[in-house]
Amino acid sequence: MFSRNDIHKERCVIKKYGFKARLASVLFISMFSSAWMFSPMTAAAQSSSVALRGLPDFTELVEQVGPSVVNIRTLEKVRVGNPAPGSQDEEMQELFRRFFGVPMPSVPNAPRQAPRQNRPQEEAQPRGVGSGFILSADGFIMTNAHVVDGADEVLVTLTDKREFKARIVGADKRTDVAVVKIQATGLPAVRVGDVGRLKVGEWVMAIGSPFGLENSVTAGIVSAKQRDTGEYLPFIQTDVAINPGNSGGPLINMRGEVVGINSQIYSRSGGFMGISFAIPMDEAMRVSEQLRSNGRVSRGRIGVQIAPVTKEVAESIGLEKAQGVLVRGVEEGSPAEKAGIEAGDIITRFEGKVIDKPADLPRAVGNTKPGSRAAITIFRRGKSQELNVMVAEIEADKPIAAAPDKKAQTAAVQHLGLSVSDLTEAVKKEFRVRGGVRVDAAVDAAARAGIREGDLVLAIANTEVTSVKEFDALMSRIDKNRPVSVLIRRGDGAQYVLIRPGK
Repeated sequence: MFSRNDIHKERCVIKKYGFKARLASVLFISMFSSAWMFSPMTAAAQSSSVALRGLPDFTELVEQVGPSVVNIRTLEKVRVGNPAPGSQDEEMQELFRRFFGVPMPSVPNAPRQAPRQNRPQEEAQPRGVGSGFILSADGFIMTNAHVVDGADEVLVTLTDKREFKARIVGADKRTDVAVVKIQATGLPAVRVGDVGRLKVGEWVMAIGSPFGLENSVTAGIVSAKQRDTGEYLPFIQTDVAINPGNSGGPLINMRGEVVGINSQIYSRSGGFMGISFAIPMDEAMRVSEQLRSNGRVSRGRIGVQIAPVTKEVAESIGLEKAQGVLVRGVEEGSPAEKAGIEAGDIITRFEGKVIDKPADLPRAVGNTKPGSRAAITIFRRGKSQELNVMVAEIEADKPIAAAPDKKAQTAAVQHLGLSVSDLTEAVKKEFRVRGGVRVDAAVDAAARAGIREGDLVLAIANTEVTSVKEFDALMSRIDKNRPVSVLIRRGDGAQYVLIRPGK
């Protein structure tokens, strides 16, 4: 804004130099005022324009990738008994048959046959809902292993509402990847992206069936890469909303490429809390290729028990920095023993790849073809040396099996959907736990809470569990109508989940 002194000076100029000078002065003042008044607004407008240009539009991605995403429903066969002739149950069934207009199975007033035995029959009941995506036009579909685990029947629904019965080609529990096949052609397949190009902070999108709501779209950013959660693979961490039913669906970048399979979440309530994990697509494709070729995944092993290398240990033995893994033990007759590896060695490289932390070694060895020789670098008594090891094959996963018969389930299974067994001493030693029980099957409320087969239950309602007997005793005392907190161990991590009993 101009001061009185500035205006007085402008009048003096006019008196001295005339009208032309006055006109030039007015133009100058006008230009100065315009710049002063509108410059901040223009900057704000430009800033707003930049912000608007930076906001992603997912509509084209949804149209492009949406048709490749499928809904997966699983069924299990449950044994049910036939009602005895003349019983109240049979009369009720007859009433329903008449109400819905279904022809009666026998002629009225006909002589009744001899009473038949109350033989159990199998009935298919819904087991769970998940997601998947089409890998190839001829009907190969990728999903999570836990989506189809225990299923007697798998149904795939496309976005055009066509439904197909699917055959399980193979499932790998260690990576939680499965491939199923439907009899169809000309299907819209996804494009697989390069996970190496994925950046933290990059926008990503998920499509799936949370809580059975088909083709739901959520979006967010990549929160971290190579996130080690104790599983066999490093995960992509995102803040994309993932809920029960999203499992097996694709994680999509802004180029419309699938970069991951949405697999699990971190939650204290059973619902989404802002942290979700996806299996990197490059790892998933390696697994799927073996599943399609052999129906199973073949992995290498060398037979060592390992532990992290601490800073204190590294300094005490002369290692430059705390890297590699400490060999705590060597299995008798194992490839490691035959190669000359000893307890106390530090493994720093495998096939030229640097081993930084304990999770790196089993991943590197597991990805090595059994029967092949591999170079392994160890640090022993102040010196590095290279050995050659013949990689053996790790014990294969048991095939995906149906869920246990509901007639044999305990009250715990009926209430929470959990079937458990005692831990062996080997498992306790492996996971370094004093007690707990292993989850053999998780359905209904437990499955909705995110509990999976292979998880360890360490406590229920803040009470430690050491055996199945204690587990059943606790279950008999808890309120069946209220949610119950369960402390579970999965891999190297523990977390609380809240199981809400079905109404």
